[in-house]
Amino acid sequence: MENLQVIKQRFGIIGNDDIQLNSALEKAVRVAPTDISVLVTGESGVGKENIPKIIHQLSHRKHAKYIAVNCGAIPEGTIDSELFGHEKGAFTGASASRKGYFEVADGGTIFLDEVGELPLTTQVTVIRVLENGEFIKVGSSQVQKTNVRIVAATNLKMQDAIQKGKFREDLYYRLSTIEIPYLP
Repeated sequence: MENLQVIKQRFGIIGNDDIQLNSALEKAVRVAPTDISVLVTGESGVGKENIPKIIHQLSHRKHAKYIAVNCGAIPEGTIDSELFGHEKGAFTGASASRKGYFEVADGGTIFLDEVGELPLTTQVTVIRVLENGEFIKVGSSQVQKTNVRIVAATNLKMQDAIQKGKFREDLYYRLSTIEIPYLP
């Protein structure tokens, strides 16, 4: 296992809280060699995006693509196209086919930042990717395969979002196989 000080320097992390920060980093280092999905939780602005970078760089996927997607910044009407791609003519303005992030990241890691902002319909498709690596581009009927590791992050209290019907419980359990609270 890499020394935590080396990891902090490599990724520009400042802090030395043994109980919280170091615990989160140690967990990230331990889970990196696996393909287990990870959910990083913590307040906005604390640097949760460092954990997926560490996991990717210390994994066997490090030479493949790492794509970070801010789910909260993509409008609901276009998020499926962004994540899964689309076929030419699938909607007004789709003048050519386009690969989505899950296709581009094949073999690598995709970081779904603010995953709690995903629309419920998109959450269903993400579940399918987690279950069997399959998705369908917008406007297509052909199933495609992808081999990506998903690391997600949220500042939401997920149990509250589930109770309010804003986040699917089954997706939460698939994403949070390993949950890393990040509180530097």
